[in-house]
This record gives sequence, structure tokens and C-alpha cells, in this order.
Amino acid sequence: MAQETTDFPRHDGRLDDEAAAWLRLLLTPGVGRTTARKLLARAGSAQGIWELGPGAWRECATEAQVRALAVLPDRWQQQLEATAQWLAQPAQGIVHAMVPLGHVQYPDALLQTQDPPLLLYVQGPAQLLAAQAPWFPFPHALAVVGSRSPSAQGLVNARQMAEALASRGLCIVSGLAQGIDAAAHEGALKAAAQAPAPVTIAVVGTGLDQVYPRRHAGLAREVAQHGLVVSEYPLGTGPLAPHFPQRNRIISGLSQGTLVVEAALKSGSLITARLASEQGREVFAIPGSIHAPQSRGCHALLRQGAKLVETVEDILEELQGLEAVAGEASGATKTVAVREIQDAPEHPLLAAMGHDPVPLDELVDRTGWNAAQLQAQLMELELDGCVARLPGGMYQRLVRG
Repeated sequence: MAQETTDFPRHDGRLDDEAAAWLRLLLTPGVGRTTARKLLARAGSAQGIWELGPGAWRECATEAQVRALAVLPDRWQQQLEATAQWLAQPAQGIVHAMVPLGHVQYPDALLQTQDPPLLLYVQGPAQLLAAQAPWFPFPHALAVVGSRSPSAQGLVNARQMAEALASRGLCIVSGLAQGIDAAAHEGALKAAAQAPAPVTIAVVGTGLDQVYPRRHAGLAREVAQHGLVVSEYPLGTGPLAPHFPQRNRIISGLSQGTLVVEAALKSGSLITARLASEQGREVFAIPGSIHAPQSRGCHALLRQGAKLVETVEDILEELQGLEAVAGEASGATKTVAVREIQDAPEHPLLAAMGHDPVPLDELVDRTGWNAAQLQAQLMELELDGCVARLPGGMYQRLVRG
């Protein structure tokens, strides 16, 4: 393990020899995280690796890796210059930082995982990153993940759950992807005024000089203002497919538990849930319609022993020690449930719709109303936020806490 350090450059724009050595190590082709950790343990620091020389490298690395370590990586100088410039360019109270394994600010939660990232690139508020203390000082975090193509109800569930949990003192961790991830970040940000920082952390699969998908550039800025955006990938790294499953171990590793809101059977969210289980963290799932493909992954998790979630309390009671903290943070925050509240009279059309997507002609059969009457009622309910119009002429009711 690398020795703990506090003098590593974070956001002053200067790269000392140790920082340059870290970048060289990470950019050396063929040297993965396992070999790099062995070299760091042998040398005590990144800079010490290059002082050891090939003889000592062979104790930790293959011959091919030793040959790669002996030469400077391609574009190493460009990466040094780009990183120094990025560190020196804070904007609107958001600063940029580098946090290597062994640094005082490195998250303890990741140190407890089997495959912690070697170096984290971080951007967030100056008050979080300027202090010589861990920027993630409390363990109260929950990953909220799910489908990139969720149902309208899934988006509502993710936003409401994230907002309620953030207002109860939990930090919401997700991946800035479209769909459930974005909804989770958005929900947490709604609680920013009443909750401790950071309210949300986005772990991304690109370099922090890029945003993927591009449409989330505004969301990424807002997350960085009230939370953190984190990556293990060097600047200039584009959205390569293998990086997204890899970043999932950081999402689950930063969190006490993982909540899957919606997921198909073959879904990256199930990878996050599996990693959470392997890391000894709790796994939660929201059930859905038996007819919805987006619910099948959650149902599979429930069959495997995941905790069924209907309300915020279902999560808080499972995460030991959070109840008191959450209660202090929330005051009189209401319980948010994803099931229907039964104490209000129900619109007859909502009763006819049920909870699954339904086409207009099916509603004609169920209600006996003509198409014109139905469309007028559906438009009114849509404007009230009770119904969502889906592709293919389908409609779905929305249940709100």
C-alpha cells in the first residue's frame, strides 16, 4: 500500500515529481491495477517505483510489463500539461483535485473494497476539497441505479426516493447516465438546501474534462456545486464501453447499500448490485409490474434476497445507525412511498388504467367512453402530473408520494 501523503497536488495547478510519477504509472500500457498496487507496496510511493529499477520491478511484474515501465508512455508530457492546466482552472466555486491511493483525502469506504481505484480525479465545491481531511467523512451513502430507458413511474420513484433520502442525511451516489441515474441526482439536488454536503456523487466513466452523455453537462455542473463528480480515468478519456461496468465498483464501493429502481435482466445495474453484495454492502430493489421488462431485474434481485423497498424507512431500518442521524437531519420530513396513497378519492380513469402501460383502445374497452372523451380526460390528468404519455400511443399512471 502506498504511504499516506498530504502534500500531493490537488487544485493548485502544480504537478510535483510524485504526481508526475503517478500519471506515468497509470499511463504505462499493460500495467493494470493489480500490478500497480504491488509496485506501490514494494516502493512505498509512485516516485519510488522509478527509483527501484527493473530488477525490483520483476518481483511484481511480467517481462512485458517491465519493458513497458522502462520507457515513457506515449503522450505522457501532453497529459502532464493537460492535468496541470485542469487543476489550475476552478470555475464558479468548483475546484479540481487529484486524490491518489494513500492520500489523507482518499475515501475510507473504497479502501475496504477488493479493487480500489489507484487515483481519483475529483471536482466539487472548494469547501469540500480544500481541507486536509477526507472529502467523504461519513459512511451514510446509498447508490441509486437503474435502467437507461425507465418507465415514467420509474423516473418518479427515483427522484422521490433520492430527494427523501438526501433530506434524511444520506448522500446519493450514481453514474450520471440517462434515465434512473440522472433522476436520482436530480432528486438529491432538490434537497441540497436542507441537507449536509455532499448530497450526491456522480461516478463517471470518462475523463472529467468530458461529460457523457453531453446533454447532462448542466446536471454535471450542478452535481459539482452541491456534491462531487469523480472518475478514475485520465483527462481526455472518452466514453469507452468497458469503462462503465468498471466504474460501477466505485459507485457501490462508496455506498453502504445499492438501491435498484428499475432494471432489465441484462443490465449494468445488476452488475452494480452484484458488486455491492460482493463488497458486503446491502442490496435493495423496488418491485414493479410483472409485465414490465424494466422490472424483471429487480424481481430477480428480490428472489436472490435483496430487500424489498416501498418506503424510505425500508432502507433506513436496514442501514444500521442511520435512523438517528437521518432523523436529526430531516426534522419532520415526510415518509415517501412508491406505493399508492389510499386516503384520497381516485379518479375513475386512473382506476381503469391500473399501473401498467395501456393503449387508448384498451381504455375504451375498460371504461366504455369514446376516444374523444378519453383523450380529454387523459390530457387533464397529464397536465396534473398523474398520467404520462409513452411512445407508441401508450399511457401510464404515475403514483406520487
